[in-house]
Amino acid sequence: MIAEPGKELRFTRSGQAPVFWILAAMGVSAALTILAAACYRWINPSLPHPLWAVLPGIPAFIFARLAVRMTRKAYLILTPLGIEIFPFFRPAANMQLVSWAEIVAADFDSARMTLHFSAEKTAGIHVSLAPVRADRRPLLEKAVKGRVNNDLSGKSLLPGNSGGHSPGHASALTADSQR
Repeated sequence: MIAEPGKELRFTRSGQAPVFWILAAMGVSAALTILAAACYRWINPSLPHPLWAVLPGIPAFIFARLAVRMTRKAYLILTPLGIEIFPFFRPAANMQLVSWAEIVAADFDSARMTLHFSAEKTAGIHVSLAPVRADRRPLLEKAVKGRVNNDLSGKSLLPGNSGGHSPGHASALTADSQR
């Protein structure tokens, strides 16, 4: 549960980034191979000109930029207001906020998170978990289910807040439990 407004949990698309890092490495290696072969052009004029290295170099640069973006930019942010979902294209313009008050239940499987807006589970939203690294998914599940179920007994998932709720709220719980 997120108790302080300045704190949030961010989940990036780092699960998708390795594919783009591999594509970037393949493009760089192709460009370097062409450049290395071009060094012997004076011996064999049929070898490619060094400018041909630009062809695999441009996609390699684009794939590397995509991989960095996926690793650094947020896909899901859990805030005190709700869950912010950022799409891949134009995330600032197409960001969607699902407030905690709207969410009645949350279900998780290996491929997606389902946020239900009704107790009958007839309305809701499916969010793909493919972009999130597999080792981060249990943390996401624990954070969302803890917030949706109002689990006050658990510890906070955020550093610097050991109780999971504000100090005033903790003293009220302690006072109620002593009665």
